[in-house]
Amino acid sequence: MSETNVALPSMRVSYEAGALDETSLAGTWHEQLQRWFDEAVEAEVTEPNAMVLATADAEGVPSSRTVLCKGFDERGVVFFTNYTSAKSHDLTATRMAAATFPWLAMQRQVNVRGTVEKVPGDETAEYWAVRPRGSQLGAWASAQSKVVSGRPALQSALNGIERRFADNERVPVPPHWGGWRIRPEVVEFWQGRPDRMHDRLRFRRTDDLWTVERLAP
Repeated sequence: MSETNVALPSMRVSYEAGALDETSLAGTWHEQLQRWFDEAVEAEVTEPNAMVLATADAEGVPSSRTVLCKGFDERGVVFFTNYTSAKSHDLTATRMAAATFPWLAMQRQVNVRGTVEKVPGDETAEYWAVRPRGSQLGAWASAQSKVVSGRPALQSALNGIERRFADNERVPVPPHWGGWRIRPEVVEFWQGRPDRMHDRLRFRRTDDLWTVERLAP
């Protein structure tokens, strides 16, 4: 057994960076998320909009990956991807997802769970317009989640797309690309506390009404 594995059981951090109580909680989940997101940006957390997206396929087999949140409001949390990707196949099959913002440096995390819907085309186009040209071309070139023969095949596909749009000032949105919105049914705010007595406050939706609950750590 390696020295690293021997040390794993003793690896722990005492979470003493902050607290979260009902009196300091914002009135809505999205206002609280905005508050913590702003604080993560101010603290210079690496990629504060990164979130771990969890999905399951039609047989219930789960998978997860990190994606970038590109917007949130009272309607939900938005990210963009290829609609032919593995994650999109999962979302199309189950219409459910969960995402976690892991702000480890602040001893915080936020978990969002709910149903999903595709983002309307005008919202996708608005975001697409601010993407770097290289990212736009990459979205056209990559058949996301498909098996490829090697890196040269990817580069060859990108070279072909670069030639295709060489004379275009603006690259159009691919028909196979767009946004997903997670419409939360549950949003949990987690703040690490000493002795593993963490603060867990959950917004839970029933019909159109939201309630706040404290969960045992």
